[in-house]
Amino acid sequence: MADYGSLVEGTDPRLQVEVTDPDGGTGAAAGAGALRPVLLLHGFASSSQLNWHDSGWITALTAAGRRVIAVDLPGHGGSAAPADRDSYRPSRIRADLLQVLQDAGVVPLADGDPASGLDIVGYSLGSRLAWEFGATQPELVHRMVLGGPGSGDPLAEFDLDAARQAAAGGAPVEDPRTAELLRMAQLVPGNDLAALFRMIEAIKEEPFSPAAAVPAMPLLLVAGDRDDLAVTAPDLAALSGQAELLSLPARTHTNAVTSRAFKTAAVEFLGR
Repeated sequence: MADYGSLVEGTDPRLQVEVTDPDGGTGAAAGAGALRPVLLLHGFASSSQLNWHDSGWITALTAAGRRVIAVDLPGHGGSAAPADRDSYRPSRIRADLLQVLQDAGVVPLADGDPASGLDIVGYSLGSRLAWEFGATQPELVHRMVLGGPGSGDPLAEFDLDAARQAAAGGAPVEDPRTAELLRMAQLVPGNDLAALFRMIEAIKEEPFSPAAAVPAMPLLLVAGDRDDLAVTAPDLAALSGQAELLSLPARTHTNAVTSRAFKTAAVEFLGR
C-alpha cells in the first residue's frame, strides 16, 4: 500500500493508493504484465476497502490477470482529509489521479500493446469522476465500467445546511435524497463528516455536466433496477453513442456493487 504525495498543484492531498498485482502481490510501482491495469474509483462516503476489497472486485480483477490500482478519494478511507476545499474539487481530484497513474507507471495507449493505457471501474461518485477523466484523457483510457451512474448530480443538490444541523443533533433532514446520503455517510465507522461536507461544497462549485465533455471510449453502464440515483443512466448512454447498459434485478444503489453479475460482466467487457 502506498501513500502518494501528489503535487500537481496546491496542497498535497496525501491520497492512499493500493496497487495489487495479478499474483496477489502489492507494490507502488508498475510490474511487467501482459494486460493493462485497472483503476478503481469508489463512491461518496465509501472507500476502496468497502467498495472493492470487501465486495470481491480486486480478487476478481487480479484473477483475470489485471493489475489493480485502488485510490481512496480525499477525506475517505485511508487518505488525508485536507482542510482546504480545493483538494476536494473534481478537477483537482482528476489532476491528482493523473499524477497517481504516472507514479504507478501507466503509459499512453499504443496500438498492438495490450499492457498500455488503463481501464477504469467507477461507482457512484467514482463513475462521475471516471466519466470526466476518460473524456479529458483519451490517450490513456481504453474502456470504462461505470456503476450506479446518472446524468444528474445528487451531491450538487444535497441540502448541506440541513445535513449539518441534523448531524449536530438538530431536526431531521426533510429532503429524502439528502437524508439517505447522510444516513449512508454516518453508517460507516470512522467517516469524517466535516471532510465529506467539504467535498460536497467543492462539488456544488463544479457540478456534473456530462454533456460538456463526453468520453470517446466504449462504456459499460451498470445499475440496479431499484436504484433511483441511476434512472438517468440511459441519458449517459445516449450521449456516449457507444455504451452498453446492464440492469441488475432487485439491486439498489447501496448493494449493486456487491453483485456477482456486475463483476462478471465488467471483467468480460474489459477483456474485449
